Amino acid sequence: MSTQPAALPVTHIRPGTRAVSFTLGEVWHARELLYFLVLRDIKVRYKQTVLGIGWSVLQPFLAMVVFTIFFGRLAKMPSDGVPYPVFSLAALVPWTYFAAAAANGSASLVGNQHLIAKVYFPRVLVPLAAVLMPALDMLISFGMLLVLMAWYHVMPSSAVMMLPFYAALGVLSAFAVTLWTSALSVRYRDARYVLPFVIQIWLFLTPVAYPASMVPERWRLVYALNPMATVVEGFRGALLGTPGAGSMTAVSVIVVAAALAAGAAYFHSVEGSIVDLA
Repeated sequence: MSTQPAALPVTHIRPGTRAVSFTLGEVWHARELLYFLVLRDIKVRYKQTVLGIGWSVLQPFLAMVVFTIFFGRLAKMPSDGVPYPVFSLAALVPWTYFAAAAANGSASLVGNQHLIAKVYFPRVLVPLAAVLMPALDMLISFGMLLVLMAWYHVMPSSAVMMLPFYAALGVLSAFAVTLWTSALSVRYRDARYVLPFVIQIWLFLTPVAYPASMVPERWRLVYALNPMATVVEGFRGALLGTPGAGSMTAVSVIVVAAALAAGAAYFHSVEGSIVDLA
């Protein structure tokens, strides 16, 4: 008499029903994978390049030279009593990070479709790694800023302790944008082509080449709806002793928190179809 082999149990893995598809606990639990994703992105970026990590210094430096010539010398843009090269570079350090993180993050899910299709892990790690990777460039360009400050005999202000807060706000701002753009790029491929144009417009809406003090006081809170305006002014104020972000900070923190919550919800709505759409 033949016996039929017992059927093996089948486990079905389905997405959860909660509104947000990830928690800080899950991200922390997968921190080792996040570390390797960031390390991989760094190696891929600088592989077979002539200057290597020198690009992280060259890009903000050349932008500072162009801004100094056209805005500092020709347009005579005010710089809150600070030498214009230092004034502009103090803004370009966080701004260059933000622009790079937003650009990398928007294409992160589409670019990692082969990895996402093979193994399950919290999908949010992919855009998060794309946001954290340019932080290395920001640290290196920050070192160049310190050298330039020493050259012009500019000493950090007493508010320098606030610098990590504004740096963290810049990272969270980039992550909020990336949650939206990475998910949008999965559904609408032309979203990543629109983003560079948006970033260019965003640059002029942020006080990189000019001080926020040029904005009338009655519009300052409206201006704070752009969190990068607070990050840039806060960065300058903490390092150079310029007027700083002031009341703009509270508005920007609320905006970033709301953008993160809404972005996480939208990311969750796309997460289940990433493999099919990417």
